Amino acid sequence: MNIIIITGGSKGIGKALTKKYASENYQVISLARTSSEIKNVQHISVDLSDIKVTENIFNTLLTTIINQKITSITLVNNAGRLGKIADLENLEANDISKSIQLNITMPLILSSLFTKKTQYLTCKKQIINISSGAAKKPYQGWSVYCSSKSAIDMMTKTIASEQSEIENGVKCVSIYPGVVATNMQNQIRNTKETDFKNVQRFIDLMKNKELYSTDFVANTIYKIDTENQLKNGDIIDIRKF
Repeated sequence: MNIIIITGGSKGIGKALTKKYASENYQVISLARTSSEIKNVQHISVDLSDIKVTENIFNTLLTTIINQKITSITLVNNAGRLGKIADLENLEANDISKSIQLNITMPLILSSLFTKKTQYLTCKKQIINISSGAAKKPYQGWSVYCSSKSAIDMMTKTIASEQSEIENGVKCVSIYPGVVATNMQNQIRNTKETDFKNVQRFIDLMKNKELYSTDFVANTIYKIDTENQLKNGDIIDIRKF
């Protein structure tokens, strides 16, 4: 049995991933506030901003899973938020906190639980983090988002380093999906230029039909995953595939 757990599996890239892996006979589990309504997907309703509740639910889920006969198990840290787009001095503390909690605190917690609970499994084990080119390129107005994605990449490298020294360790990778047609892109394009100087670039990408579809991203991730093109500690841009 191949199992994949996807956070934020009801929208955008997460939804496309649940659909793709479910169509390939994976046992797919989505952790999100809303249901994706995709067939053959187990949806667990949870507010990922609630640390204690999410921790308890994820612990219970993993305890149930590890007693099954497993060929592979994957955690996809996909859920995230851009937050308000504005220079740092114009952001409210609550908005900053929400973004950091969803974008990096929760992936750290879930990855910690995942590596601990699966440590005695000898099957293929991996964590796939959905990162962003914003991890490497600073965008005015995206200080929190860029910082959190940079943190995701360092988390990936650190977990990979730790797990490489363990027998049957967990493989950990980051993936940059490119510029994708999601609700986040709608938010970006509707931002005032005074808050986001690069807004016209994203408007032009939409006009010129240069945005990736979520299905393309999901299909590419599935391909490079199942063809074992992902090496421990990799930070991969799917535009290179």
